[in-house]
Amino acid sequence: MAKYTELAKDIIAHVGGKENINSLKHCVTRLRFDLKDESKADDDYLKQRDGVVTVVKAGGQYQVVIGNHVPDVYEEVVKVGGLAAGGSLDIDEGDGGPKGNLFDQFVALVSSIFQPMLGALSAAGMIKGVVALMAASGVPTTDGAYIVLNAVGDGFFQFLPIILAYNAANRFKMNKFTAMALAFALVYPNISASFTGDAPLYTLFAGSVIESPVYATFLGLPIIFPASSYLQTVLPIILAVFAGAKFEKFFNKVVPDVVKVFIVPFLVMMITVPLAYIVIGPLMTWASDLVGFIFQGIYNFSPVVFGIILGALWQVLVMFGLHWGLVPIAILDFATKGWSTLLVASVAICFAQAGSLLNIFLRTKEDKVKQLTIPAFISALFGVTEPAIYGITLPMRTPFVMTCIAGAIQGAFLGFFNTTGFTMGGMGLFAIPSYITPAEIPAGASTDPNNVWYFIAAIVMSFVLGFVLTQFTKIPKLYEKN
Repeated sequence: MAKYTELAKDIIAHVGGKENINSLKHCVTRLRFDLKDESKADDDYLKQRDGVVTVVKAGGQYQVVIGNHVPDVYEEVVKVGGLAAGGSLDIDEGDGGPKGNLFDQFVALVSSIFQPMLGALSAAGMIKGVVALMAASGVPTTDGAYIVLNAVGDGFFQFLPIILAYNAANRFKMNKFTAMALAFALVYPNISASFTGDAPLYTLFAGSVIESPVYATFLGLPIIFPASSYLQTVLPIILAVFAGAKFEKFFNKVVPDVVKVFIVPFLVMMITVPLAYIVIGPLMTWASDLVGFIFQGIYNFSPVVFGIILGALWQVLVMFGLHWGLVPIAILDFATKGWSTLLVASVAICFAQAGSLLNIFLRTKEDKVKQLTIPAFISALFGVTEPAIYGITLPMRTPFVMTCIAGAIQGAFLGFFNTTGFTMGGMGLFAIPSYITPAEIPAGASTDPNNVWYFIAAIVMSFVLGFVLTQFTKIPKLYEKN
């Protein structure tokens, strides 16, 4: 039995039981309950109870003063009371451990981290669509309205790791502000300039697929910073918070209570941030490089096979951040040749998500899912699929698989016709102009005048397939009990 189990049971019983608790938080020394009925709490008993300093009622909260070891008592109260992370009532009332196969566990992890922010995520995606419309209608990028709205929409995605850190801290039972500190370090402004340049100190794995120039070290250990930076990334911060939560749990056990409130986060940050830069980040970078090398080889073998595989796996690659292995190659193509076919199979997949969302909207019986589907649908049309994937299709599982199948089919179609992009243009509907064959066709590029029509056909194909294939799936409930 844990050290504070009996105290936790006693506190829950004498605040009126679990059924009397709306939510629970803690500060430096106090458990802060939001009770349904404070009259059911036994003030006198709690004030006299060993382990409790006193009881304070203030600001609409029922505060049980514990002392410096309040984080440990809080954790035990949450565990004993069957409360969810953050202190709200736990719907499942299970053991909270991983359930199902690895894919199910991954889906549950991603859903739990993304669902709390889906409203804001969808709104940011819609604002990005508005900004794209402004640009398409001729509004200059120097216009004040454009600048402000672009900051609102794009800023959310640029600094997504910070929000993910907050939600991941809930999932992994870590101090939220310590977790956010890890994210701040990863997206610190202009830090990439310190880890890039013309003359590296030395190069790791020179001549290999994962060749890594090193421009700075941490206590002699190489810092390998991704060219794309950690802005907009998902997996690095989740892994960092996961590791940080483990360190925090260990230090909470060994650090004296009197200094725990600041020494524990100090130690966690001092260890986890360098770990993210030296181990977690490089591993993700090397994985991306390998993905780019493999897919480049597949394309050289067969554009159709390449289209099938990339179309099927693109959304999965994005979820893990591995798509960055392909993006730099495509950018290099545009810079040196003036055209590229490498990412063509990935662009129209957002419409498969849109088609699937439309089907789900028409068939679901849950009001909350309908509410989330509308903005996610609009975002998907403009190429922003995170709200759709993380909020709806991935948690439902089979609809997500169907969008991958739709992606494979449209990818094969585009590969067969050697569809070519001529600029690194917009997303979603605004990607269409990038496939219009220019008057002066770059050397080696497709000369087919129907190039843009192939791309438009792929958009229609993706949308229809997303809708039709989802029709053959069961639409499960996400928020209501079955």
